[in-house]
Amino acid sequence: MAETLVAAVALAKSFRNGIAALSSVDLAVSRGEFVGVLGPSGCGKSTLLRILAGLAEPTAGRLERTSDLVGRIGFVFQEPTLMPWATVWDNVYLPLRLHGVARDAAAPRIAAMLDSLGLGEFVRAYPRQLSGGMRMRVSIARALVTEPALLLLDEPFAALDEITRFKLNEDLRALWLKLRCTIVFVTHSVFESVFLSNRIVVMTQRPGRIVADLAVDLPETRDNALRLMERYAECCRTVSRRLTEAMT
Repeated sequence: MAETLVAAVALAKSFRNGIAALSSVDLAVSRGEFVGVLGPSGCGKSTLLRILAGLAEPTAGRLERTSDLVGRIGFVFQEPTLMPWATVWDNVYLPLRLHGVARDAAAPRIAAMLDSLGLGEFVRAYPRQLSGGMRMRVSIARALVTEPALLLLDEPFAALDEITRFKLNEDLRALWLKLRCTIVFVTHSVFESVFLSNRIVVMTQRPGRIVADLAVDLPETRDNALRLMERYAECCRTVSRRLTEAMT
């Protein structure tokens, strides 16, 4: 069996205003997995992701992580959060600069990452000159350029139009096949979770609990043609049923 990279054990999270976000969450993520976290809005998906990233502390339970995760977690937020005064190249260079990597040493890695995300021609562009989809590509490039062992994405494509979202789904899936880093992807879209993930966990309404853990039996390589296959549609129906049960 694959090594467990990070695990939540009986996690609970309540805020000072009395809102209980999570209750008794158990989730183990193995090295190299692509895990989708699916649930209704406000169910604690983002809170769970922030705890996995070490950006928030649980109220109860514990988080177990392998030692090699220290300093090797990438996080992509719902908004690109780019520096508006910096070029695409400098935005992607930021985490490497913070780790003390010189510009010359970072250049080949940045160039390869930008090329893999279709941004090679935009290295000198500023965020204001890019579309929403391209800004999100820059954000993903910035998270991946450090070669993280664990990449956490919090509904990064939710605000994008459907055509752009579909293309970014394909590109992210292809990058995962190439890099084989571990990914946990939060979404409230059944179709997106099935297309991207090898495994989907379904959460209840707040306080969020995991009530289903589903394997996605689809080809490793996925493109737009997959969306027209009956096998994909059946997976979506299965996940949708479990989501409906979790919400009711």
